Amino acid sequence: MTCQVFVGEDISSNYQKYRFRYINISRRQSHVLAVDLGCGTGQTTRLLAPHFQEVVGIDVSETQLEQARAVLSCPDITYRKGTAEDLPFPDGSVDLITASSAAHYFDESKFMAEANRVLKPGGCIALIDFPLQKMRLHYRDCGERLTDIFHQQHEFIKYQYTFVSRLVKSENMLEDFFSAISFPDKQRAEGILEKSTTSVRKVLGSVKTSSMFQIYKGKDAQRAEELFLDTQKRLLQEMKATSPDTEIEWTLEYYCVMASKPKQ
Repeated sequence: MTCQVFVGEDISSNYQKYRFRYINISRRQSHVLAVDLGCGTGQTTRLLAPHFQEVVGIDVSETQLEQARAVLSCPDITYRKGTAEDLPFPDGSVDLITASSAAHYFDESKFMAEANRVLKPGGCIALIDFPLQKMRLHYRDCGERLTDIFHQQHEFIKYQYTFVSRLVKSENMLEDFFSAISFPDKQRAEGILEKSTTSVRKVLGSVKTSSMFQIYKGKDAQRAEELFLDTQKRLLQEMKATSPDTEIEWTLEYYCVMASKPKQ
C-alpha cells in the first residue's frame, strides 16, 4: 500500500527547497512517454523532459504536486495524483518508468504487475535511491567530525519512531525490487558518487524532507525541532562558523536498479 507521508504544505515547500537533486541518468532519445512515480515536487520529472515527447509525474500528495506545477518548466510535463499500483495508462504505452527515493513505499508485486502491463516491449524501469547514513560532509579539516554529527542525528531519528518495517525496506537500497523484477535484462548499480556544494541550512533542511523526520515530528514536533537546531549548532561550532548559510561540500552515494522489458 502506498504510504502518504509528504502531504502537508510545510513539508512540500521544504521538499522543493531542500531535497537533493538527482543525478541525470536518462539519455537523449526520441521516445514518447516517461512516467515518474512518487514525483514529489518534480525534480526528477523535469530532468526527463528534454528526452521524451511527454512526461507525466505521479504522486499521492496533492500539496507536493501543487509545488511541482508552480515551477515553470517544459509544457510537455503534466502532473497527476495517483499511485504506483494503479497506473492510468493503456497497455504497452510507456517507454520509461522512474522512481527516485520512492520505490520503497510501493507494493512490489502490484507495482511490477502494473509496470509489466503499461511498458512497451523494450521499455525500461529505472529506480534510484540513496542512503543518508552514507552521506559524507567536507569542510576544511573537520569533515569527519561533521559527518559523525550528521549521522548521530540520523540514527537518533531512526530509532525514535515505529515505522520500522518501511525503514528496513528503504535501507535495503532497492535489493528487494531487484529480486522482484522478473525481466531477465536487469542490473543493480551502487557506489555512484556525486559531490556538490551547499549550505549547512540546506543539508539539514534535506533531513526535514525524510519520512523518518516527518513521522518523528508528528509524534513530538517540539523535540524534533530542538534536535534540528541542536544539530545545526553543533555543526557550526565544529566549523567555527556562525551562519547556517556557510557553504560546505557533501558526497552522496546513489543506488540504481534498471531493467528492460523483453522486446518479444
